[in-house]
Amino acid sequence: MTSVLYDAPGPRAKRRNILYTVVFLVVATGAAWWVLDVMADKEQLTSEKWSPFVQDSQVWTTFLLPGLWETLKAAAISVLIALPLGAVLGIGRLSDHAWIRVPVGAVVEFFRALPVLLLMVFAYQAFVQFTDLESDIRPMYAVITGLVLYNASVIAEIVRAGILSLPQGQTDAAKAIGMRKSQTMAHVLLPQAVTAMLPALVSQLVVIVKDTALGGAMLGFNELLYQFRPITANYGANTIAALTVIALIFILVNFALTSFASWIEGRIRRGKKSTGAVVDLKTVDAGAAAGT
Repeated sequence: MTSVLYDAPGPRAKRRNILYTVVFLVVATGAAWWVLDVMADKEQLTSEKWSPFVQDSQVWTTFLLPGLWETLKAAAISVLIALPLGAVLGIGRLSDHAWIRVPVGAVVEFFRALPVLLLMVFAYQAFVQFTDLESDIRPMYAVITGLVLYNASVIAEIVRAGILSLPQGQTDAAKAIGMRKSQTMAHVLLPQAVTAMLPALVSQLVVIVKDTALGGAMLGFNELLYQFRPITANYGANTIAALTVIALIFILVNFALTSFASWIEGRIRRGKKSTGAVVDLKTVDAGAAAGT
């Protein structure tokens, strides 16, 4: 039995795959045991190091949960701005008009080439020099600005690649029934490209959540990772424990995000009844009238 992408493994390949799996599990178990042994020698596994996260709710209410809220708030605002802006830039890169396509392409390539941390620092300094923002909210504004500028450029490329991946026949069919280019983009190309773009978009959303930590490292933004400093200052030298708990929170948040996106993708795929986009009769009539 074969698949579209590869031949089904035979008996020898199956035995080889089992052997590779066993070897990997043995090596991974040994590495984990070694790490735990070193941590135990350094007294990083003692109950005193971890008890604040289990026995003292103040660690959560004062540090971790407020930090998580700041992380999610900055990420959510960045996503709400970057997604539509990236879609507009991506469509602009496909414009037939050079006076739109060339400047948009220059903007996308410029901000995509810069490190997001550099954009955050530039934004922070710009807010210091040219605005009257209070110092306590300035880091969050700088983080959001850097995330929006960088990720909107990346999303623009995702949108452009998703639209270009569609068969040319979709566009030709829309033109044949008299649809304008804007109608073709809105009712034919974009609805089909969404499914193809969704995995890449979800990956970029996960990047946005994680990159909020850069603001805590450089700008003093009170996001989740930044909280390990006051935790270690108030509860002793439990840096490893604090960072481990914070890492687990990040993993859970990103896992929830990807699971939700996978559910949405499944609903979209099941909701499609054909490989083409469904265009209502009013849209077709309007496009035909415009073409005559």
